[in-house]
Amino acid sequence: QVQLVESGGGLVQAGDSLRLSCAASGRAFSSYGMGWFRQAPGKERQFVAAINRAGGRTYYADSVKDRFSISRDNAKNTVYLQMNRLKPEDTAVYYCAADQGGFRSGLPPRDEYDYWGQGTQVTVSS
Repeated sequence: QVQLVESGGGLVQAGDSLRLSCAASGRAFSSYGMGWFRQAPGKERQFVAAINRAGGRTYYADSVKDRFSISRDNAKNTVYLQMNRLKPEDTAVYYCAADQGGFRSGLPPRDEYDYWGQGTQVTVSS
C-alpha cells in the first residue's frame, strides 16, 4: 500500500507561481510512474502532467505544457509540480497519482493509476 500526500496549494493571483509537492510512503517509489491530475467543480478529473520512473520522460496536457513542469526526487520519495503564470482556469483540486507499472506500457489512462492522494486546492484569482 502506498500513501500519497499532496501539499503546496493555496490562493494566488493570476500570473503567480506555485509549487506542489506529493510525498509518497514506501520504498518502491522509484519504480512508480507518477502523475498529476486536477478536478474543477462540476468537471471530470483531467490529466495535467506525468513523469516516468527515472524522471527522464515527462508528459503534459496541452493547456499547461509551456507553464508547468513536473519533476521528481526519488531519494526523497517526492514528485513536484511547478506551476508558473497561473490562470484562473487553473483553479482546481490537484491530485497526484502513482502507477505501479511504472509506465512500462506507455502513459496510462487516468483510471489505471493505482494510488491517489487526497488532493490540494489551488485557487487563482483574476
